[in-house]
Amino acid sequence: MKYLTIFLLITSGFTAQAQQKISWPHHKKAVIVLTYDDALVSQLNNAVPQLEAAHFPATFFLTGDINSETIPKWRALSKKGFELGNHTIYHPCLSTDDNPTHSEDYTPYGIIKEIDVMNHFLFAVDGKITRTYAYPCTETTVGNSKDYVDTLRKYGLVKYARVGGDVDAVVTDFKSLDPLQVPSYGLDDNTPGAKLIAFVKLAEKTGGMGVIMFHGVGGDYINTSVKAHQQLINYLKKHRKEIWVATFQQAMDYATATSKKVR
Repeated sequence: MKYLTIFLLITSGFTAQAQQKISWPHHKKAVIVLTYDDALVSQLNNAVPQLEAAHFPATFFLTGDINSETIPKWRALSKKGFELGNHTIYHPCLSTDDNPTHSEDYTPYGIIKEIDVMNHFLFAVDGKITRTYAYPCTETTVGNSKDYVDTLRKYGLVKYARVGGDVDAVVTDFKSLDPLQVPSYGLDDNTPGAKLIAFVKLAEKTGGMGVIMFHGVGGDYINTSVKAHQQLINYLKKHRKEIWVATFQQAMDYATATSKKVR
């Protein structure tokens, strides 16, 4: 009986340690990361004004579709604290997707080279050296289903990388989290504001990090309406004292450093 008691005390200690939550800055309950893919004009026209009005930062994963008209706008956003992430030059995806560049034609080293070149492009835009990444179409494979996560890790071109996920993709276990496979809530076309807010509430309840993946906002494709996006922003504004809205790199830097201190 004595040994059983000792065993239970030890195992309960391990369980408590495994379930220990991160203490977010300023006693916030959770962190929400708003990310936007593909350098879309609707993001500049519709999402950015709402974000700026609320004084919220966000991460934009850019492709080679940036041009002479939009680059000055992206550069200006970077100076205001928004993060510009790497989403490759040509956005290669499986040929079953509606995408002109097919990932089957790539090798792991081929896409690594493209990521490297895109890093140079982005440096010319914002002057930043450290970069985060989002896998095109959330696919971590190229060629004949060859996974390139470890190749990306080997070359050290990006600090963190975002993959896909669903409405339950809230991160709470940072000790086991692969920094190059951070899950996110990938939205469907016309996701309502109520569903976006429900995801935020789940992050609050669990004390974790919720990353949301947007594409079009009030236009383009995989569209989130301007109304739904504003409803989310309004909720985050109302709960600013409880929720930390951060860029992808800011949130991951903090979570990574803090989780190492938890014993």
